[in-house]
Amino acid sequence: MMTDPIAYLLTRIRNSGQAQHPALRVPASKVKQNILSILKNEGFITDFEFVTEGPQGHFDIVLKYLPSRASAITGLRRLSKPGCRQYVKSKDIPKVLNGLGIAVVSTSKGLMTDRDARKSKLGGELVCSVW
Repeated sequence: MMTDPIAYLLTRIRNSGQAQHPALRVPASKVKQNILSILKNEGFITDFEFVTEGPQGHFDIVLKYLPSRASAITGLRRLSKPGCRQYVKSKDIPKVLNGLGIAVVSTSKGLMTDRDARKSKLGGELVCSVW
């Protein structure tokens, strides 16, 4: 049993990027789908696809690499953990590397980037940061 599926997703992406794998497969969930769509929109992954197989299904994720064969994702960090949740107001949402990275925030309007949450003046739970 997985205690933190979001941390599992981020760890799989981090390890696959460091090993220069072209793609990876993770079990599916709605939260993971929202995180992957944010990563795709921000240009950190190339694409992802939901595959119906078994009771849960899974996502096939295509990683993005720079022309120098380095991963587009330099780092990933899980911020709010099951044992220690981190909630912030909209004005207290941190900037990741002075705006070069993104923070994923879970708000009452769903998952969004730190920029969108600040613009909408919505606080929430800090899920992860990507740079």
